[in-house]
Amino acid sequence: MKMSGSTAAAVFLALVVAAPLLVASQPAMAPVASQPAMAPVAPAAAAAPANNSRLEKAYVALQALKRAITDDPKNLTHNWCGPDVCNYFGVYCAVAPDDPCARTVAGVDLNHGSLAGTLPEELGLLTDLAVFHLNSNRFCGSLPDSLRNLHRLNEIDVSNNHLSGTFPSQLLCLPDLKYVDLRFNNLCGEVPSAIFEKKIDALFINNNNFDFKLTESFSKSTASVIVLANLPGLGGCLPSSIGDMAGTLNELVLLNSGISSCIPPEIGKLDKLTVLDISSNSFAGTLPDTIGHLKALEQLNVANNNLSGEIPESICSLPHLKNFTYSHNYFCGEPHRCFEVPHIDDRQNCIAGRPDQRSGEECIAFQHRPPVHCDSNGCIALPSPPPPPPPPMHYAPPPPVY
Repeated sequence: MKMSGSTAAAVFLALVVAAPLLVASQPAMAPVASQPAMAPVAPAAAAAPANNSRLEKAYVALQALKRAITDDPKNLTHNWCGPDVCNYFGVYCAVAPDDPCARTVAGVDLNHGSLAGTLPEELGLLTDLAVFHLNSNRFCGSLPDSLRNLHRLNEIDVSNNHLSGTFPSQLLCLPDLKYVDLRFNNLCGEVPSAIFEKKIDALFINNNNFDFKLTESFSKSTASVIVLANLPGLGGCLPSSIGDMAGTLNELVLLNSGISSCIPPEIGKLDKLTVLDISSNSFAGTLPDTIGHLKALEQLNVANNNLSGEIPESICSLPHLKNFTYSHNYFCGEPHRCFEVPHIDDRQNCIAGRPDQRSGEECIAFQHRPPVHCDSNGCIALPSPPPPPPPPMHYAPPPPVY
């Protein structure tokens, strides 16, 4: 039976962790007193491990990575010498998923190493790699194109580095990839819509310089966690088809991403959602009462938008809601039920009788704005421009009288 990428990764690492325990569990042999004392013998030189072709390729890849590292302040690669790659720090080996007689490199984890350097193309030789973690380092340049060869890769985490270039489209070629973390880098350009159509479980691309718009393909994602925060080049509208993500979506974070949109009522279909953060955007209109259908919701943040109207009581009645932030909008009313939520923030609205609200002038000026209308795609429909004035009439002079 063929194992999935996530199963392979779990088996790989489980075997690596269990190996020392198996050795430790072997019973110790009692000393035999009747044996005559033996003359001391000089220890034999340690035999080099008999590497298979997989480990030989891994040796080439890992040595190329070591050469590409220009600064290793924590000396993580100090023992990366010789062909026994399974003893390298941060390298994990296990039985190959397609050959029980062969060992292979299943994981590389050098998180929080402050390593500086680049990532070489030879990393594509690690064809059995299931887990690749390099977060919180100082790697620069782009991700090597050869990563498309890592067909067993289940997790990639290169967050909090200095990586640049465009979105690594080579990740789209990896059939078992489930966890993608590219956040806190300097990546730019378009994010391919195909990433939302890929069967991944978690997508973190926040705090980069990507420039793209949300489209209907966004709603095809099967991820349980999507974080698109702090992407000033993100735009578009929150599509009404967002309800199609109901089967899997647990957390959606879109804060500070330049979205100008209404909140579609179909968002109330996301019955597994626990975290919704759409703060610091340009959402307008009212807060749909269908959010009151999100019975699993714990954290809701809609602050720093242009929302107005009254807070629906159904939202404040959610059984698991712990934090509801709706400050810096133009709401004009909130039910008393909201004060039963463990933590709310209603500052800088237009709610009479509440402290720290907007001035009356601000609230009156907002009320005189044209009403917000949204089209079928959830986008704010701009009011039709007034018709142009009629052309001026030109009168010909009367004919002369003879």
